[in-house]
Amino acid sequence: SVNVSTREFGPHLVEGIAATLAAHGVSPERLQLEITESAIMRDERAVVAALEELRALGLSIALDDFGTGYSSLSYLRRLPVDTLKMDGSFIGAITSDTEAAALTRSIVAMGKALGLRVVAEGVEQPAQQALLRKWGCHEIQGYLVGAPVPAEQALALLDRPRGRRRK
Repeated sequence: SVNVSTREFGPHLVEGIAATLAAHGVSPERLQLEITESAIMRDERAVVAALEELRALGLSIALDDFGTGYSSLSYLRRLPVDTLKMDGSFIGAITSDTEAAALTRSIVAMGKALGLRVVAEGVEQPAQQALLRKWGCHEIQGYLVGAPVPAEQALALLDRPRGRRRK
């Protein structure tokens, strides 16, 4: 996954990404672009058109930090996205606050009902993971899974054979 900032949504974004993928021999299906709600709000028509072109290339699109921006739920129906990444601010209190739990459970259900892959960010406790799993959340991110690492260490993790767990 690669985060795309609001400033990067210029007229040459699609061509630049296509050229970069070709130059490095990367299959578009291996790349997911993450955008925030604020990027869409800047120029909805242009951003949606670019996202549709990127999906046509074979990339997947994730709506990052969902729930912290200003877009309405009607945008969510119209956006050409594959994944809904729920902001970590929703996750912190789901084990102790019934309202936080209800809201989070609703976001998971809504994303799934729209046919989106749902990812919860900021998961730090096994109890949070258990609730998210119970509600059908597809994936989690956060310190429970692993802390951020320097680039060299990340490359070593990618080179490690699959199925081996970190010590």
